Amino acid sequence: MKKYEVKDVAGHLAKAFLHNPLTPLLGIFILLIGYISLVITPREEDPQIDISGGTIIVALPGSTPKEIERVIIKPLQRKIKEIQGVEHIYGVATEDVGIVNVMYYIGEDKESSNLKLYDKVMQNMAALPKGAMQPLVMPFDIDIDIPILSMAFYLKENSKLDEVGLYKRVDEIRNRLSLVDDIAKSEIKGEAKEQYNIEVDLDRLSGFNISLGQVAIALESLMVNVPNVKNRTKDGQLVVFGIKNALDDVEDLKNLIIAQYSGSPIYLKDIARVNRGRDIQNHKRAQMTFRVDGEFTKTVDQVTLTLSKLRGTNAVVIAEDVLKILDELKSELKNDGIGFIVTRNYGTRANDAVNDLVMNLLVSIIIIFVLLVFTLGFRESLIVTFLVPAILAVTLFVAYLGDQTINRITLFALILSLGLLVDAAIIVIENIHRHIHMYDSFDKSMDDIVVEATDEIGAPTNIATIAIILTMVPMGFVGQMMGQFMKPIPQNVPVTIFASLVLAYIFAPYMAKRFLKKPKRKEHKEVKDA
Repeated sequence: MKKYEVKDVAGHLAKAFLHNPLTPLLGIFILLIGYISLVITPREEDPQIDISGGTIIVALPGSTPKEIERVIIKPLQRKIKEIQGVEHIYGVATEDVGIVNVMYYIGEDKESSNLKLYDKVMQNMAALPKGAMQPLVMPFDIDIDIPILSMAFYLKENSKLDEVGLYKRVDEIRNRLSLVDDIAKSEIKGEAKEQYNIEVDLDRLSGFNISLGQVAIALESLMVNVPNVKNRTKDGQLVVFGIKNALDDVEDLKNLIIAQYSGSPIYLKDIARVNRGRDIQNHKRAQMTFRVDGEFTKTVDQVTLTLSKLRGTNAVVIAEDVLKILDELKSELKNDGIGFIVTRNYGTRANDAVNDLVMNLLVSIIIIFVLLVFTLGFRESLIVTFLVPAILAVTLFVAYLGDQTINRITLFALILSLGLLVDAAIIVIENIHRHIHMYDSFDKSMDDIVVEATDEIGAPTNIATIAIILTMVPMGFVGQMMGQFMKPIPQNVPVTIFASLVLAYIFAPYMAKRFLKKPKRKEHKEVKDA
């Protein structure tokens, strides 16, 4: 009988690996690197999106909003429009301050965009009006602006601390947690900061013929920062000076000389009430409500600590490290009468999503196995079932090499490709199964059967696979937010489909040669007679 001549790459791959002693080692290696990639690839809730932009703040003391718009906002907008890649510019004019927000097209390189914005502002410093302060350029950084962990701290009923003491304790915890690897940004919200509060009696101020400007000038000599001034309190009677960096002793502040009246010194305590407390000019509060007897009735003030991670790092590992430290601090916090609740944990959510995917993949593999048992046979189904995790292993490894993370869109891409990755393996095994049971297969060796069967379906299978891959390629050219959000799909699905094709040509013939058996001659005779 004339020996079959291999024509397609499918037959060449099948023939090359059919008796190669490295083929089983290659299979084990693929599964191993896939498992390692699944473990070490960073996991996060949302995909990484390249968003560039920034805010420019310019102060011009003594100016009205109209003046700010004319001499600060509009000139800056004209200059920033000269930067390539800018999509939107928003200007805000307020008393004494002009703010310009700049947004680049999504997908623009962040570092390059930030540099271009800073250079453009610095190049046009001479165009700013006289008296304008140094512009403050603040780039956007969405990678660290979205926290992965949020913890709400609150005082228990038996706590001896006040709200300022709670803030100080949370700030100490913040400093400790900031040392965790890959923590990028930490913020405290709802805090009550300690400061000296000076509530000026307006009647006594008028009686001594002293202006608020004199009081402010006297206070400025005691601190690093300018005092926070609120014109009137809620009752409309007092003027408040909040001082953050003043003297250590409130009595020294009370004895500050403000002015002279009829040859006698006027002290601060003569015209104001001075105390050490929280920043009363800040009316913002953060509260949490507890469920008591099935109803939300108990409400307490809380301080929220948020933590963000560096781009491309593992949210699961970072969250575990942070929560481990918090567990170590539980006894200390209990002694201080402080309780806390983790209100956001993207690490747990990302880890649960990956674990759910793995479980769903196992269920899918079992379903595929059962279906193939009834259509092809038990041994044939085992071969296809092995190829599914091998194909996913290659995909995860390539994603890891490409600095991708496992997120909700990556998981969607794997689920999307799950129905496609078994096509090539099923086609190869089905054709081998058909050739084995053909009448003339008795005179052929098993090697010739599997190579010929694989090579026979090579060309149409290759074309079908390429067609599917090409349908995914256009998604890689989608722009704006949708393109950034869906980027993992064109990155991973084509890899999965291509890997399924190559691995089907390599391992399906190899395993078929060892697991499948040719029918006996009698069975062939029965087929012929039928």
